[in-house]
Amino acid sequence: MSTEHTQAHALIVLHASDNVAVARVALAENDRIARPDATLIVRDAIAAGHKIALRPIGPGELVLKYGQPIGVASAPIAPGEHVHGHNVEMRAALPPQAAGSEAAAPVGVGEPATFEGYVRADGRVGTRNYIGVISSVNCSATVCKAIAQGAERAGLPGIDGVVAITHGSGCGMSGDGEGLELLRRTLRGYATHPNFAAVLVVGLGCEVNQVEPLVGALAPAARQRVRTLTIQEAGGTREAIAQGAALVAELAAQAATAQRSTVPVSHLVVGLQCGGSDGYSGISANPALGAAVDLLVRHGGTAILSETPEIYGAEHLLLARAASPAVAERLLARLRWWEDYAARNGAELNNNPSPGNKAGGITTILEKSLGAVAKGGGSTLTDVVEYAQPASGPGLVFMDTPGYDPVSATGQVAGGANLICFTTGRGSTYGCKPTPSLKLATNTPMFERMRMDMDFNAGGIVDGTLTVAQAGEALFRLMLETASGRRTLSEEHDLGDNEFVPWQLGAVM
Repeated sequence: MSTEHTQAHALIVLHASDNVAVARVALAENDRIARPDATLIVRDAIAAGHKIALRPIGPGELVLKYGQPIGVASAPIAPGEHVHGHNVEMRAALPPQAAGSEAAAPVGVGEPATFEGYVRADGRVGTRNYIGVISSVNCSATVCKAIAQGAERAGLPGIDGVVAITHGSGCGMSGDGEGLELLRRTLRGYATHPNFAAVLVVGLGCEVNQVEPLVGALAPAARQRVRTLTIQEAGGTREAIAQGAALVAELAAQAATAQRSTVPVSHLVVGLQCGGSDGYSGISANPALGAAVDLLVRHGGTAILSETPEIYGAEHLLLARAASPAVAERLLARLRWWEDYAARNGAELNNNPSPGNKAGGITTILEKSLGAVAKGGGSTLTDVVEYAQPASGPGLVFMDTPGYDPVSATGQVAGGANLICFTTGRGSTYGCKPTPSLKLATNTPMFERMRMDMDFNAGGIVDGTLTVAQAGEALFRLMLETASGRRTLSEEHDLGDNEFVPWQLGAVM
């Protein structure tokens, strides 16, 4: 038995030129949808978040969503058919459509926004007050964790906690290659991060990534809040743990004297992430985050958009609002590097969508990229930086990172992000010590199912109870509250200790 639907109830039509719509609710075969021009009969069962053809699409014809191509039809598609990987394919060099890619015009903001943060000696501002224990090499990772866990058990009042920053690299690599340079840049970014009041760097003693060259390159002001220790010089693991515990206790006592104070939003640097994306990501949570980013930028803050393979095919939307030709060329250069990198490793950038993405309704990398770019709102692209380089705000900055969320977010935090906003449709639970991570749900059913992990529900946009602008304003307020100390759900559950995953380049020998 078929069900009668109105278009408003059943479909989300994103652009007047689109030949597909997104199912707002699950549709059964032979359901009827009353559209302004005619009744659309559903030919296949279509899950919520998946696409349905609005009109005939011939083989080789562009499939349009957001007013942009997301692929081409690989077979005839009739109105009412499910549109997905079985009848859509990705082809290189699909022509982008000229559609609303210009930077948003500046808008006055009235009273400048502020938050309550920890002002550090170098002038940067933390949203949290942690002590870090950083391993130079995987060989010191266990000792770092033992020091941090011991400090947490002992209880150190006045700070947010002690975080072990460990990884799987630091040796078995060239002493002067890009792999070591990238690792050191990432570790230095964490060692000087404003969410750490101070850090202890622990090495083994014989690794390629020696402790002294690692910390010796830090600016004098940053070097003052860093302590160092090597296991071999300490006399062994037990001795290093005991010495490390004493150093951390000393650092924590100093950090406990720090107090929050009112600072302008120009000190807020927000990393933009999406993971476990679904067919609603580009409709609800990503545009809502983009609206919040536009507010952040208008108030003088900085947002970092990343995941270069996941803007592939939608880069024209960023290039059109680059602050200068030089900024645009830097973005194009990184995309060319990724094309060459993927080819060298026998991969293709257009094979990016994961099984979970596809199950959620995303068919091609173009569709995923168009939704991902929405996280950056309509603000001018002010700069393009390499992985883990400092984000030179204010404004919207693009950082070149892989699409893998933990690696990408690690680069953003190393670049100075003191808050992460993470959109998800399938239900990512990513925490990110020392930087708080807000999880933004794309749809209400998932938000309700995972209420202990999701901080914000953008599903009201899909449900029709919330506009993108309203969601953006609410999210911007939540960002300020979180920067001022409101705990994320990851923090409430003490999650986020194992998300440091630096990008590993070069040969492992």
